[in-house]
Amino acid sequence: MSELPESRLQTTDERGNRVYLFPEDIKGFWKTRRTYFYHFLIFIYLVLPWIYIDGRQWVLLDIPRRVFRIFGVEFYGHDGPLLFFLAAGFVLLMAFITSIWGRVWCGWACPQTVFIDAIYRRIERLIEGKARARKALDKAPWSFEKAWKRSLKWFLYLVASLHIVHSFLGYFVGTHKLFWITLETPSENWGLFMTMLIMTAIILFDFGWFREQFCIIACPYGRFQSVAMDDNSMIVAYDKNRGEPRRSKQTPKDQEGSCIDCNRCVKACPTGIDIRNGTQLECIACTMCIDACDEIMEKLKQPKGLIRYTSENELAGKKISKLQPRSFIYLGLLLILSIALYYSLSLRQNLQVQIFKSSKESAYQVIKSSKSETKYLNHFRVKMFSTQISETIYSIELKDKNSKIKLTIPEPHFKMRSKNFEVPVFIEFSKDILFQGERMVTLVLRDIENNEILHEKEVRLVGPFN
Repeated sequence: MSELPESRLQTTDERGNRVYLFPEDIKGFWKTRRTYFYHFLIFIYLVLPWIYIDGRQWVLLDIPRRVFRIFGVEFYGHDGPLLFFLAAGFVLLMAFITSIWGRVWCGWACPQTVFIDAIYRRIERLIEGKARARKALDKAPWSFEKAWKRSLKWFLYLVASLHIVHSFLGYFVGTHKLFWITLETPSENWGLFMTMLIMTAIILFDFGWFREQFCIIACPYGRFQSVAMDDNSMIVAYDKNRGEPRRSKQTPKDQEGSCIDCNRCVKACPTGIDIRNGTQLECIACTMCIDACDEIMEKLKQPKGLIRYTSENELAGKKISKLQPRSFIYLGLLLILSIALYYSLSLRQNLQVQIFKSSKESAYQVIKSSKSETKYLNHFRVKMFSTQISETIYSIELKDKNSKIKLTIPEPHFKMRSKNFEVPVFIEFSKDILFQGERMVTLVLRDIENNEILHEKEVRLVGPFN
């Protein structure tokens, strides 16, 4: 049996049209371990948003409220630099892992691979049978058997997609809140309901049909790996020195390599490549070809490892060095970012205060008193962010007392009832305190019990210019 033409993939025909793949069902050393790992990752994904510590969701990305809780550590909208450290650290970590272990993320931890292999292909095998049966069913004309099998398969795909999407939304909405929302009618939460429908449609399309095309066409990580990897990086590769020349009628028996050209590795590949053509962008290092080839080698009573985890330098017989200068650079930058994040977190104040002019109204409001006096009102918002809720009693007051300036808040003495707390502040004043339509005053946040000023800021009062 001949290999694939190097000019095209098995997922396309001569005209470039999509050819649907039916990977062989392979069992083996790596398959078993990947399956266990996939189940572990899915368990973490489903359970993590339901973990609550001290009544708070352990991982929550509340975008509307600009509160991000990651493993119990809270970040707010003004913590942009800290979030940058986290994002940049993740990118550097992926670069470091790729430089040493190649595309281990793609084959072992990418959600695309994990969900398709652990859930969607399993549903497919359960309903339609093994690879040959699935391929025969796909080519067969429509019949009752084909209709009910396809309908049941896609119904189970839909159920799985809904679970995946609702768990994903739980990270952003909150699982307890999402649970009660699901009991309400869609009209009460149209935005969230439409988000759920769109995401479910995308997941259903991608995991159910698009599959390997996403890895080949859309995913940027395959391109990123070409920058992060070198000849010492671990890859899944075919040993040409041992395998060639392949067994054929034209090859003398005493010159044959270990490869019998059975194409078992190609049939097992979920992206449809021939690993014998060398390192390829489409390879996701899922190890299916390793197990497929080892199965054949075992039947032929030959050593396993014709296809194995290795590196370009090892295959070429050169000296192997796992840690290259680029790996140390990635690791060094990652260490610097980690130290910077830890240092920034240690310096972060327990209480942070921001004072804003309210944007919901005009610059000032006119108030007519019973004595026909005209007063002017400015509305401010005092936002308080704290890493923990305490019993501290606060007050907001003017630093410089003035009989013509009056400050009013709903609660003169208050406690923070949440870690992200807002207090409306109204300042009433007479026109004669203004100069050219404005006046600077200082607002003070005070800890009443300790009589300590925690924060003060100058704000601008505005009124009529003349």
